[in-house]
Amino acid sequence: MTEVRPFRIEVSDEVLTDLRGRLAQTRWPDRECVDDWSQGIPLEYTRELATYWADDYDWRQREAALNRFDQFVTEIDGLDIHFIHQRSANPDALPLIITHGWPGSVVEFTKVIEPLTEDFHVVCPSLPGYGFSGKPVSAGWGIEKIADAWDVLMARLGYQRYGAQGGDWGAAVTTQIGRNGGSRGRSAGDIGTCIGIHTNMPIGFPRGGIDNPTPEEQDALAAAEYYAKWDSGYSKQQATRPQTLGYGLADSPVGQLAWIMEKFWAWTDCDGHPENVLTRDELLDNVMLYWVTNSAASSARLYWESFSVFGAQGMVELPTGVARFPKEILRSPRSWCENSYNITHWTNMPRGGHFGAFEQPDLFVEDVRAFFATL
Repeated sequence: MTEVRPFRIEVSDEVLTDLRGRLAQTRWPDRECVDDWSQGIPLEYTRELATYWADDYDWRQREAALNRFDQFVTEIDGLDIHFIHQRSANPDALPLIITHGWPGSVVEFTKVIEPLTEDFHVVCPSLPGYGFSGKPVSAGWGIEKIADAWDVLMARLGYQRYGAQGGDWGAAVTTQIGRNGGSRGRSAGDIGTCIGIHTNMPIGFPRGGIDNPTPEEQDALAAAEYYAKWDSGYSKQQATRPQTLGYGLADSPVGQLAWIMEKFWAWTDCDGHPENVLTRDELLDNVMLYWVTNSAASSARLYWESFSVFGAQGMVELPTGVARFPKEILRSPRSWCENSYNITHWTNMPRGGHFGAFEQPDLFVEDVRAFFATL
């Protein structure tokens, strides 16, 4: 099927009533034994968030805000793909596909879609197994297949020439699109051609050993060591036993909330608290896209599919733009990234973390514009 069908977010009252009931019946763990987040998201803050979620958070208002965007669903390789498609008033605008990661969603881009439409026709899909996209029922939907599907999607929308942007899993998919050169797919006329990629999480590694690391390399090595020691447990679980994890997260909204919110504390440039950079409603909007679609397990399966090849070698010959935010998880220096990308644009951002478009939308939009203007 090649039909593109209009879509609106319409969560039933029954789902919202069930959510409030589950929040009210939460069985809480003991309080942590420390006065910080080093053992995980603190009990007091989690209780506060859960109470706000149940009593004060207005999903209907937030749902209406999300529905201001033009949304659609189309079937690719037997799977429904949900996407926002916001066209520019400029008929000569460059089509741009922007891809989120985990634990994000299309909510990450809600502050940048409208300003980007001044220069781009914006396509913002939900990854397979995430949000309102379909959930794969058989293995095989890794980053290579998703990259091919995005080529097909862009051509189906009438875009034979486009740009791509992404962070986190979106960076992996966008990198794969770049490796493909936008030229793989079904048959002539059925795929789009990517002309350049932009990422806020480039995947780069040094060649050989590092005998005398520069200060920038020391920072990158320290960040990688910290991630491996303190931040990567979630990825090991999702990459090895996503189904087992899913039972708890699918049953408990507080469990789903805590699993996601800890990463927004750890990975944003927030000076110790996620609400220093994102509002409580914005944070809950993102959690809701996991809860109302019951996509904890299906989203985690992307780690099982592709985590071992996340940083796979293979040169991206297409022009590549990079926005390097200072609090990103992986902070590869440009010299490392040039082993994997044809970098023609590099910006060291003054602030921001893993969720660049969500945290620093103005800086994000400015850099995306600046890069694609060079093409």
